[in-house]
Amino acid sequence: GHFAAKLDPLGLWERPGHITLDPALYGFTEEDMDREFFLGTWRMSGFLSEERPVQTLRQIISRLEEAYCGTIGFEYMHIPDRERCNWLRERIESQKAKGYSKEKKKAILDRLMWSEHFETFCSNKFTAAKRFGLEGGESIIPGMKSLLDRSAENGVESVVIGMAHRGRLNVLGNVVRKPLRQIFNEFLGKNHSVDGDDSWGGSGDVKYHLGTSFDRPTVSGKRIHLSLLANPSHLEAVNPVVCGKTRAKQYYANDDRTFDKVMGVQVHGDGSFAGQGVCFETMHMSELPEYTTGGSIHVVVNNQVAFTTDPKFSRSSPYCTDLAKAVGAPVFHVNADDPEAVVAACELAADWRSKFKSDVVLDLVCYRRHGHNEIDEPSFTQPQMYAQIKNHPSTLQLYKNRLLEEGTLTQAEVDQMEAAVLKVLNEEFDISSDYEAEKKDWLSSNWDGLMAPTEQSKVLNTGVASDTLKTIASAMTKLPEGFSVHRGIKRVYDARRKAIETGEGIDWATAEALAFGTILAEGNHVRLSGQDVERGTFSHRHALLHDQKTGERYVPLDNLFPGQDDRQFTVSNSSLSEFGVLGFELGYSMESPNQLVLWEAQFGDFANTAQVIIDQFISSGESKWLRQTGLVMLLPHGYDGQGPEHSSARMERYLQMSDEHPDVIPDMDMDNRMQLQHANWQIVNCTTPANYFHVLRRQLHRQFRKPLIVFSPKALLRHPMAKSNINEFDDEVGDCELQGTRFKRLIYDRKYGAAEEPDVKRLILCSGKVYYDLAEMRENNGDDAPKSAIARVEQLSPFPFDLVMRELKRYPNAEVVWCQEEPMNMGPFAHMQPRLRTAMRAVGRPESELITYAGRSPAASPATGFLAKHVVEQEQLCTDALTGRTANG
Repeated sequence: GHFAAKLDPLGLWERPGHITLDPALYGFTEEDMDREFFLGTWRMSGFLSEERPVQTLRQIISRLEEAYCGTIGFEYMHIPDRERCNWLRERIESQKAKGYSKEKKKAILDRLMWSEHFETFCSNKFTAAKRFGLEGGESIIPGMKSLLDRSAENGVESVVIGMAHRGRLNVLGNVVRKPLRQIFNEFLGKNHSVDGDDSWGGSGDVKYHLGTSFDRPTVSGKRIHLSLLANPSHLEAVNPVVCGKTRAKQYYANDDRTFDKVMGVQVHGDGSFAGQGVCFETMHMSELPEYTTGGSIHVVVNNQVAFTTDPKFSRSSPYCTDLAKAVGAPVFHVNADDPEAVVAACELAADWRSKFKSDVVLDLVCYRRHGHNEIDEPSFTQPQMYAQIKNHPSTLQLYKNRLLEEGTLTQAEVDQMEAAVLKVLNEEFDISSDYEAEKKDWLSSNWDGLMAPTEQSKVLNTGVASDTLKTIASAMTKLPEGFSVHRGIKRVYDARRKAIETGEGIDWATAEALAFGTILAEGNHVRLSGQDVERGTFSHRHALLHDQKTGERYVPLDNLFPGQDDRQFTVSNSSLSEFGVLGFELGYSMESPNQLVLWEAQFGDFANTAQVIIDQFISSGESKWLRQTGLVMLLPHGYDGQGPEHSSARMERYLQMSDEHPDVIPDMDMDNRMQLQHANWQIVNCTTPANYFHVLRRQLHRQFRKPLIVFSPKALLRHPMAKSNINEFDDEVGDCELQGTRFKRLIYDRKYGAAEEPDVKRLILCSGKVYYDLAEMRENNGDDAPKSAIARVEQLSPFPFDLVMRELKRYPNAEVVWCQEEPMNMGPFAHMQPRLRTAMRAVGRPESELITYAGRSPAASPATGFLAKHVVEQEQLCTDALTGRTANG
């Protein structure tokens, strides 16, 4: 029936009738139209349940056309579930004529007035401004309001919304209730600094990217909390972020099993919903146990053109919504010029989500009255469409005429309603120039007490008492009675237990488990997600165990203390997606500061398929939108001879996006607090399990939140030298330079005493795994090579100026060398070089002194695919660093 439905408000669709709708296909002729047919009544649904077992063919066709061929077209026969199909059939076929009451129609008209008059008001007041208006699709506003009203009646208390720029300002003002004066103030270009302090330098964003939240009253009297997330111009990128934040809200509302109280709404464009792969990635997660949100409601603003591209050139399927069929979601296509049909479809969608806790899609077929933006000329590329649009009355005008003709309202009533809307718009505009935000927009109530980038915070201890560590270690290595664990994993768990008991030889996975366990014991939530994270890509983690006989699953970190909620620690293998899953975890991390949310790439090389989330959200989200997140990205990185696709997490890209000035040494007197608070994120490359432990705990043990990029190891996971002792985790050591207190931004070389330091000829600065190669070669060389000190830069950004300067002073006669595994045009060198020069100038080194580079030559590919060549290159760069046979930089 949807192929015959009257969906196009412009009447331009050229759709031949679908062959299956022709009675002749089934052998019927005109003579058969008045024949009576026995339909039966047993276990029937829809209009067949109306106790009319005998009907003529004409009556049957007329009844089906009334249900399926009006201004709503329904697609649901692809759903492989009889209960769901019958429920929809009952709702679609059994409803009598809509027959909305006068009050309901008046409410729809009022909401439509607010929608259209907001756009025309902005057009008249801000004639040259881009606003990506909703003209032609105004009925989405009464539709979304009705959707929220019905959802509140169904028990929903909170809704997370994501949408792009089209109609966003209208939704912000009329649905989410962002103050209109604030929106008008943004049109006027008023710029208010963060708490009146410009020292941090938040960049802000254009008005149609900003978000807000509001507790909105509904027609039932219930209030519903709305959060419209900020988003970039990268269409659909916000979708997984919405799902992640929704899931986190459900966790904290104890709703992540029932999904009754919190839901997500995603508003799409027709071209982007069909064209952007992240839409499939996000919907593909919709039924996964640790990613489902109990169904999202998708609203497609289908204005039948993607910027300048006709649908027939932008997709290969009949509808822009055909993606929904992959997950068995019903699709309701609606002619957006019929506001009552839009409201009916939205209410049906809300009921579907409430009943079945699964996705549903609304396709609002409308048009775009102007170009892509208001100053664009659309008739260059769509002349016929825009000739039709030019003479097409607005949805509001059509609906006013309809209500006047049927006698629902008088002209005086309509005029009175419009006057009230315009009065408010003008009043809000008159006070908009003096508007100032009344609260700190960057923090929701969950984030109260945390510091803004301009507020000085305290440095907190991240060490944990050894008795506590041993108690947690005992619990996290204990297996249930009768659990048949794989003998290889049993050896791993026995080794972990022994390392903690003896206090020696704690490896990477054990340190990570201790970090998670101590954070859980402090009452926080921990979530680790990504491809194969339960076992770990490199078979090192084993956070979730499988009984070898029964297949039963057991998570040791769910059983640390009596009565522990098994939701408090979540470890979950994700779908084979980076963009969607990283976006989901970002959204999850934004809900509360009292959680450690981690996403691990299978290899760091593969994170670039999530580059939009990294570039648009993680690196710049706080600067643009004043939203903090403590998300941790674990990116396995290191040159082990595994070729160009399994060696590099593209460290240089993350460092390039760091916003720290290379020529300015910050005030380090406040113990690097403000340096971290002003930074857009932190980037670390740890070389010891203890330092990894501390950097994870540091994420929660401070008064602000920043994203953390960890270039995590591969070879070091089992390297005999990459082990830590328990006193490095302990909180009883008072010296702030020892790991027992906090994360070490730089680990200095203890090989030489103070008397020998002036004799050191080379100060080699490096980061990550290459340290162990250098240390081994130095040991093997003995006295045959110049004295070299090796310092490990553990925190690459913000750069530890103070600690590097300390090392430069320790070795006043040493040549400064930067050593890395990566090619010269990759890795940290380009980031480190100017900062090292700044530090050298600050300690009085001459301007002419060069920084020596030891590493691979510039290359197009990150690494060689030949193991033998890799071995030669690795040995050569270490030799160059220790002996000086290298190029200067």
